Amino acid sequence: MKILVVGDGHSAIHEVAVVDAFKKLGHQVEAFYWQNYFNSQNSVERLWQRIQNKFLIGPTLNEVNTGLLNTAEKFNPKLIFIYRGTHIYPETITAIKQKLPDCVVYGYNNDDPFADGHPTWLWRHFVKSLPKYDMVFAFRKHNIAEYFVYGAQKVELLMHWFIPEVHKQKTQDKLNKKIYDVVFVGHYENDDRVNYLKKIAESKYMFGLFGPDWSLSPKYDWLNEYQPVLPVRGDLYRETICSSNIALCFFSKLNRDTYTTRCFEIPAMGVFMLSQHSEDLEGLFEDGVDAVFFRNPDDMMEKIDYYTRNNKLREQIAVSGMNRVIRDKHDIISRMDYVLSFIEKARDKK
Repeated sequence: MKILVVGDGHSAIHEVAVVDAFKKLGHQVEAFYWQNYFNSQNSVERLWQRIQNKFLIGPTLNEVNTGLLNTAEKFNPKLIFIYRGTHIYPETITAIKQKLPDCVVYGYNNDDPFADGHPTWLWRHFVKSLPKYDMVFAFRKHNIAEYFVYGAQKVELLMHWFIPEVHKQKTQDKLNKKIYDVVFVGHYENDDRVNYLKKIAESKYMFGLFGPDWSLSPKYDWLNEYQPVLPVRGDLYRETICSSNIALCFFSKLNRDTYTTRCFEIPAMGVFMLSQHSEDLEGLFEDGVDAVFFRNPDDMMEKIDYYTRNNKLREQIAVSGMNRVIRDKHDIISRMDYVLSFIEKARDKK
């Protein structure tokens, strides 16, 4: 099958990974990345492009949509999968479906377009396009009803994933000595994660803190020891997680999350996951068997104390978590195979 994947193109774990997964499933895949339209070598023009890219206005955005329509006509795919379609006009989807009547257009968004805190202009094209998609896949359960309210025809849950060749514990990771007792790799957000992390930073444990946007945080005294807090990606992300006995997981309140991508990545790498509790997570992992959940800062510290002392039990849970995400098919190949199953179901009905 011919599949066209559309997205920004910056992230190896998002739309780029989707392209690779469809290829591994044996399909003919092309990518349309709109980042390629915002890379002028002229400094003045590049500044104007950055403004358009941020506020989703202007002639370059028009070029993106024209380019997508032309690419779709030339490639003639049976499926167009648009990842986080902030830049795509509803009129473009309509035009594609008119010119390619046998093509289905699916949309997916890993962010929460209805959560407080996001600028409303960020999602205006995406939300207006919801009725145009043949199917919208929701990252989180509560978005399903919201997508229907805004006109989506069909909505299905599509949880995020781990990438097998990226998020796995390599032989060298097993041989390397652990550097940290506890590590958190994640972005700064103005929520209660700061109170949790402060508890660990002021404890006796060797703590590692990594991730983007920490320069935006208030100047906490406890944070000085960890500055500059830097993001880690690719192999360095895997190596950092694998260098710790315990890897923490927090949920984004900005996105109203009840799980996150890291919930699959950490266990897939064979590392013990200590996560905020949620009902969704209880459905994915058995507490104390595949992962461990905490409900408040004191509960978190008690569990860090306990599992730091109990090496064998901690390692058993880490292995069980790894086996669980593999067995339950939380990998990206299985996710994209699930996406394609809806095309097969539609064909069967015909």
